[in-house]
Amino acid sequence: MPTDLNEPRGTVVAMSRPAQDTPSSAPRPVHRGRNAAVATGLVVAAAAGGSLASDPKGDWYRGLEKPSWQPPDAAVPSVWTTLSAGIAATSTAVLNELERRGDHDQAAGYTRALGVHMTINGLWSLVYFRWHNLPAATVGAGVLALNSWLLVRRAGLVDRKFGLQHTPYALWTSFAALTGSMWSRNPRKS
Repeated sequence: MPTDLNEPRGTVVAMSRPAQDTPSSAPRPVHRGRNAAVATGLVVAAAAGGSLASDPKGDWYRGLEKPSWQPPDAAVPSVWTTLSAGIAATSTAVLNELERRGDHDQAAGYTRALGVHMTINGLWSLVYFRWHNLPAATVGAGVLALNSWLLVRRAGLVDRKFGLQHTPYALWTSFAALTGSMWSRNPRKS
């Protein structure tokens, strides 16, 4: 270690060097296309899986006693499509902003959280429509709703507007968590 000749013997003087990890004012590269492909890919995979598993015209589903407040079957795909497009667009914006800030760890964490969330989303239709398991679907819908609010929070920590943009999706999944009503109305259908 270099020493300064004016310092007492044995004193080590730190050499200054430019900081490597300090933020700079230089613009950071943002991979908009990649971020859009990742976010959209996760959402489309969940939507495709959920659509393939769903069977709203099947005998089992048609035979369920449903609450009067349930949306008409024709409205559900339109709502899900609109909300899914919003999740993909907002998630892309979140990833772009995190990348612009140089916060790659947060971007990776958000991508993992979105992946877990969309997996839960896609699996719910399988549990409900294919396995006809109302108790598990009720628990799954609750987990999906809770996870939706966690995604709202995570996006909102990046920018409040992103959390607000995710909120309609979280409200819809919370409404869907009322599947418990279906379970209590149809105890012998599981």
